[in-house]
Amino acid sequence: MLRYALKRLLSLILSLAVASLVIFLVVEVAPGDPASFMLGVNAQADTVAALKAELGLDQGKTARYLNWVAGMLGGDFGTSYTYRTPVAGMIADRMWVSLPLALYALTLSTLIAFPAGIYAAARRGKAGDMAVMGATQLGVAVPNFWFAMMLVLIFAINLRWFGAGGFPGWEAGIGAGLHALTLPAIALALPQAAILTRVMRSALLDILDEDFMRSARAKGLTRRQALWRHGVRNALIPVLTIIGLQFSFLLAGAIIIEQVFYLPGLGRLVFQAISARDLIVVESVVMLLVFAVITVNFLVDLAYALVDPRLRSRA
Repeated sequence: MLRYALKRLLSLILSLAVASLVIFLVVEVAPGDPASFMLGVNAQADTVAALKAELGLDQGKTARYLNWVAGMLGGDFGTSYTYRTPVAGMIADRMWVSLPLALYALTLSTLIAFPAGIYAAARRGKAGDMAVMGATQLGVAVPNFWFAMMLVLIFAINLRWFGAGGFPGWEAGIGAGLHALTLPAIALALPQAAILTRVMRSALLDILDEDFMRSARAKGLTRRQALWRHGVRNALIPVLTIIGLQFSFLLAGAIIIEQVFYLPGLGRLVFQAISARDLIVVESVVMLLVFAVITVNFLVDLAYALVDPRLRSRA
């Protein structure tokens, strides 16, 4: 197990190194100069040059890349060009919105998908199975931003059970914070629950046809007992893959939902930084999100090894 974990850790480090280089190059070649953007089109050349020197933009790309990476390794993400505040502080403030939102949405997605997928698999070909599959097809087809707007229209404007947007901050209390994140979490969770339900059902149906499941039935277990005792655990590998990918998506891909609900999260921070040409913020936030995605995949790989010992023997 240790050897397997070390190999995956080395792969994680190499992936992060390549990702940092790609992110820096992609952001740096984007059109527009931050100093010129901040000062306006009528700024004098010497004023632009002075601002570039102040922001460190007068250095070569190699030096800037190395300084950026060295700073991140030491926990320093640089200073925002626009707000002139440490990027690490800006990220930390917004992480307390994006991370709970992603975990909330993932929890809802899992709580919906597991029983729905198991229910559909246990009733393969029956009315219950067809009803669940029809609902998941609808969940996959409906865009989450449209669904988010419908939630606002119904539950915020008409019923007034929730606010239409904004976040009061965790200092207002956990209940108030979770209440503000409920509609965004539902908007993110339901499409992901539809996908996870279909994966769970498919994985269980494959397991039900295996020889060891027939042996369990031959030993006297009912279909339901065999499903719960042997089927669910063996179906977890593809499900864990989807859960890991979904968490990464929910953390890194909630830009539109955060815009709909005016949430001060990482996605909205990236959107605002791109609009303001605040390159250091864009690079740092995207790198942090890539780190989160790769780390989650690393943890999923370790979970694979715990669930399926055959993976450890291949390492």
